Amino acid sequence: MTAPLHEPTAEAAPSAAEEAAVATGAKAVQGRSLGRIAWERLKRDKLALTGGIVVLVLIAVALLAPLITSLVGQDPEAHHEELIDPLFGTPTGSFGGISGDHLLGIEPVNGRDIFARIVYGARISLLVGFLSALVAVVIGTVLGVLAGFFGGWVDAVISRIMDGLLAFPQLLFIIALVSVMPNEMLGLSGTGVRLFVMILVIGFFGWPYIGRVVRGQTLSLREREYVEAARSLGAGRLYILFKELLPNLVAPIIVYTTMMIPTNILTEAALSFLGVGVKPPTASWGQMLSSAIDYYDSDPMYMVIPGVAIFITVLAFNLFGDGVRDALDPKGSR
Repeated sequence: MTAPLHEPTAEAAPSAAEEAAVATGAKAVQGRSLGRIAWERLKRDKLALTGGIVVLVLIAVALLAPLITSLVGQDPEAHHEELIDPLFGTPTGSFGGISGDHLLGIEPVNGRDIFARIVYGARISLLVGFLSALVAVVIGTVLGVLAGFFGGWVDAVISRIMDGLLAFPQLLFIIALVSVMPNEMLGLSGTGVRLFVMILVIGFFGWPYIGRVVRGQTLSLREREYVEAARSLGAGRLYILFKELLPNLVAPIIVYTTMMIPTNILTEAALSFLGVGVKPPTASWGQMLSSAIDYYDSDPMYMVIPGVAIFITVLAFNLFGDGVRDALDPKGSR
């Protein structure tokens, strides 16, 4: 009897490397997404994580402002003239009237609770900061991608527009515009009109900065091999824009957005300080600083508290933005 041509083969014996891995209990190497890699880098940056936590706390405070002020039993518009020295117009207590009822003291003359107004002022600052950054990112991304991808006269026109806006005096324009705006517009009135105008104007004058970044990145990406491969396979312009370029622009857009928000917050505070921001009695950190000028020697806490609020907010966003930049672009890290 002849042997079968194909005898059943035994299972392959494990290699020495596999046996060593089983013996030591080692885990197989797993692939990691770019997002996970960036998150692991960000977790190692303690300053950035601290800034991110502070930013989340500020957002929560702004969203829960009515609940927080009701828990401490204070109204940002309630006056407490009985706690004001009738001769000097300053709080009767020490350190600006700080007490168990008024955690950060009270304002001179009218006696409004500073803690409640700081909490409500966070809503104005973050609202303007985030929405104006959103306006700038949308306009800057669209025009920056168009300029970088199409080039030629499209790039020349958009680039000259960006140069003109970058040279334009933004603060003077906003001051002039707000001073001639009607008190009612598009169903809004008073503070609502001013907020709407500030968000649009700050965002409009901010888009050239991110537009330049996106344009430069697009000019580099459009020459990459995968874009050329997509063209050679017959991909259209819209496919290349939305499937090949935009996904690779997400990282610089996120980074620049986190750096733009604190700048917008400072701009809002400056406008409110100059008297062209939100209207009283709406709480605003810049407006509180402006009112504190007359009392900086007799009641310094009235100036220190909103100043510290602005400082902490801007610092937290900058620390978080630096960490996000380093996590998404390790080659550019310090």
